Amino acid sequence: MAQASARHILVDSEQKCLELKQQIEAGSDFAEVARQHSTCPSGRQGGELGTFGRGQMVKEFDEVVFNGAINEVHGPVKTQFGYHLLEVTSRT
Repeated sequence: MAQASARHILVDSEQKCLELKQQIEAGSDFAEVARQHSTCPSGRQGGELGTFGRGQMVKEFDEVVFNGAINEVHGPVKTQFGYHLLEVTSRT
C-alpha cells in the first residue's frame, strides 16, 4: 500500500493561502510559516502530518499527496476544513 509523508498549512481563505504560498516561494521557511499562520493543531509542529496511506485523509488531500510532485508546495487546496498549502515530503 502506498504511503506518504506531508506537511500542510490550513487557513480560512484562498487569498491568505496564496499570500503564504508567495512568502514560501520567496524563501520563507514552510515550517515557520505553518507555526505562525496555520489554524490546524499540526501547525505547532511546522505542519507535519506524519506518514499515512491512501484514504486516511480527505479526498482532496489524497489527490495531491499521491499524485503531486515531492518537495513542491501545492495549493491552495480547498477542503471542508478550509484552504491548504501542501508539501509532500516523501512517498513510497
